[in-house]
Amino acid sequence: MLRGKLAVSAVFLTSLLAIICTRAMPEKHTLTVVGHPGELPVVEMGGHSYVEIEALARLTNGSLSFKGPQIVLTLPFSGSNVQTTAPAASQPVAIGFTKEFLKAGIEQMSVIREWRSTLINAVQRGFPITEDWTSAFSSRAQQNLRLVSVAASSESDRNALQLLTNEFNSMKALSDRFVEANRSRTYIPTDALDNDPLDQRVLNCGHALAAMAASNQFTDDASCH
Repeated sequence: MLRGKLAVSAVFLTSLLAIICTRAMPEKHTLTVVGHPGELPVVEMGGHSYVEIEALARLTNGSLSFKGPQIVLTLPFSGSNVQTTAPAASQPVAIGFTKEFLKAGIEQMSVIREWRSTLINAVQRGFPITEDWTSAFSSRAQQNLRLVSVAASSESDRNALQLLTNEFNSMKALSDRFVEANRSRTYIPTDALDNDPLDQRVLNCGHALAAMAASNQFTDDASCH
């Protein structure tokens, strides 16, 4: 009778020990490094995860070196990463003009072009260049330039805005010169604008700005400075 009870107790204790061991056994984790085949066992201790550093070096084809108390793990460069990042470094992404800026900029160039054409026509026909009609063009161009400035949001927009501002200033200086000549009763020959350096600058800058608008890409041009 006693021997039977002992046998039952032994079976019970064995079953209980198996259950305890099963519950106490920690869940196994492994570490996988992207781009490298294989995996490493992870040891959980004190709520932290650890891997063997030598095994990590082998998995990543790295190398270990020791400098006093410091251990240095050197990882090889990934060829795929170099190929991906190299073109980005040598070929920066080009960002064109924003839609609203381009629309306002084209309107501003149109006003400058009309202003210049009217001035050339007046000079060639011997008409007096008065402040009354030139100020109308100037005010209109100033208003448009403010709209262009408000619309500028990208780097290309801001760079082109500076050139548009320079073009406006050059055109105003050219127009004001003839207004002053008329005011002082200075004779203005009909060919006064032929090969005029300031007029050529306005013309060349206008062409450069038109080309930028057509290509939707900023390109600095010396004629606009």
